[in-house]
Amino acid sequence: MKLGLAVYGTTFMMGIHPRSTRPRITASQLLEQATGYGLQGIELPLSLLEGEDAAALTRQAKARGQYLVVASGGYDPKPLKEAIEAAARLGAPTVRTVVGGADFGGDRRRMAGRWPSFLQEVLSGLGEAARVAEQAGVVLAVENHQDLASEELLWLCQEIGSPNFGITLDTGNPLATAEEPIDFARRIGPHLKHVHMKDYWIYMSDDGYRLVRSPLGQGVVDFAALLQVFTEYCPKVNMSMELGALEARHTRVLCEDYWQDYPQRSAAQLANLLRFAQANARPTGDWRTPFEKSAPEEDIIAYEQRQFLTSLSYLQNLLQTHNTASQTM
Repeated sequence: MKLGLAVYGTTFMMGIHPRSTRPRITASQLLEQATGYGLQGIELPLSLLEGEDAAALTRQAKARGQYLVVASGGYDPKPLKEAIEAAARLGAPTVRTVVGGADFGGDRRRMAGRWPSFLQEVLSGLGEAARVAEQAGVVLAVENHQDLASEELLWLCQEIGSPNFGITLDTGNPLATAEEPIDFARRIGPHLKHVHMKDYWIYMSDDGYRLVRSPLGQGVVDFAALLQVFTEYCPKVNMSMELGALEARHTRVLCEDYWQDYPQRSAAQLANLLRFAQANARPTGDWRTPFEKSAPEEDIIAYEQRQFLTSLSYLQNLLQTHNTASQTM
């Protein structure tokens, strides 16, 4: 397993948030930052490659034993084909994508009645893109981006049936589709291709719970248990650090219309999820991030930096402990 860096969790630090006034980071600068932090790869959107010497970036990563992952989006096969071809040129083994449709927090209400047809469109587009990935020798991995539940991800993998198609597991996002993270990881384990390491604090609400940005290791996700799952199903998986978003995700599992268009779930499944949420919930209080409080940009950057460094230290120590234990077994 290799641990790397994704840009999404530090949007102000890296100048990629629309409200940030900082210069936008480049792909080569991101790779340099990863090297400085002792990380083994980066995940980058194609926009970061503009004006870059892609061949030089590839040589640099290869010389250091670092991985590259291309971040794309959507299920339209045409832009996915462009991302897959770019990944092949870079020597990047994986293209990650998301399908959308739902709002953050797993909220499908604006798609009421249209979700089944949406899934058929997703299947068609990703199936075509997976065939391109096969020809290019690249893996296309769709993320659980607070949109698709495990049942739907497994359905896509089974229907597409390609060794070059699978799943990017975001470790915090199962909670947005009302699923416990470790159980979710075990379910999709046979199709695991890539990982986003993310954690959340939980704050209960009248409608369900809020998922609030947390340093990795301080929230509700059991990363030690996850590493065991990864070792079982995909021991060489690349893992990109991605801290949660700057705004809370409200998952309204206690609202009846939240469940419209969701796969059928049992009462026992819901009870297990609510027990997990309540057992790990933080005391009632102000859950807002500095961004949500409209703090100055420098305060938001300092906040992101603290969370990033705390997360990095936690994961590096955890991986060292995990690897040592694995060697002695």
